[in-house]
Amino acid sequence: MSKKSQKKSSKTPSGSPTAKKKPVKTRATTQTRSAKTQRTPASKSTKTVAKAGSHKAPSKQLNSSKSPGAAKAALTEGQKAPAFRLPRDGGDVVTLTDYAGQKLVLFFYPRADTPGCTREAIDFTRLADAFTAAGTAVLGISADPLKAQEKFRDKHKLAMPLISDETHEMLEAYGAWGEKSMYGKRFLGILRTTVLVGGDGRVARVWRNVRVDGHADEVLAAARSL
Repeated sequence: MSKKSQKKSSKTPSGSPTAKKKPVKTRATTQTRSAKTQRTPASKSTKTVAKAGSHKAPSKQLNSSKSPGAAKAALTEGQKAPAFRLPRDGGDVVTLTDYAGQKLVLFFYPRADTPGCTREAIDFTRLADAFTAAGTAVLGISADPLKAQEKFRDKHKLAMPLISDETHEMLEAYGAWGEKSMYGKRFLGILRTTVLVGGDGRVARVWRNVRVDGHADEVLAAARSL
């Protein structure tokens, strides 16, 4: 037998039991693989959406159902001034009934010892004697703790009592707590607001989105006219 014949005979026939069989791709196998291929990106995209949704968006933070102060109706002129009982600088407690029968100015400022709030408080202090002559008391209110209020008072020699409303109850009741925007971000905070309460205990005037310059003089003129 020639060498070429021996090589041909040594090859295992395709029908032999020892021959390697290539896996046959059936239609079911192809469908299963294609289904897995389709499901994998979808499941990943679902996870991505879930993660993205887990971040708190500003609109959710400002949801009125979660922010009672934002849902309350605005204070209107002529209605009875909401009662309050809160601590003031020096450790005393101040209530609305302490000023029964006299006119009362409540100016709400965002934060003690910031530029705008400082100018506003100094302006009201400058006119303290004039307000007294007009039979009008003046109170400053913010959410700052008492220590910050006292430091603010001492630094600028402020004449009026400074109230601390860390729970925001009075701020909300007087419409001085709501949605604000800064550097493209929305959040809840103190809205610069002033309320003038008449001697009858009813709201006489409300100033919203106050501009500090000339504001104290305007409030004094309104108090004198009551």
